[in-house]
Amino acid sequence: MIETSVFGIYVPGLLLLAGGAMACAWWVRRLLSLVGAYRWVWHPPLFDLGLYLLSLYAVVRLTGALSS
Repeated sequence: MIETSVFGIYVPGLLLLAGGAMACAWWVRRLLSLVGAYRWVWHPPLFDLGLYLLSLYAVVRLTGALSS
């Protein structure tokens, strides 16, 4: 994976993707909260972690960042 320069500081590309995935997971979490889906969730923090990991996986796959 390639490093990206942000204001002269090199950051790993996966860090930028993780930030994007966090934003996507936040929006989905807000939507699920408004719909009332959290009434059916046993452990909300664990559910949020799984939601974040799934969104990170989706962002990485959609961008093709880890393809060789």
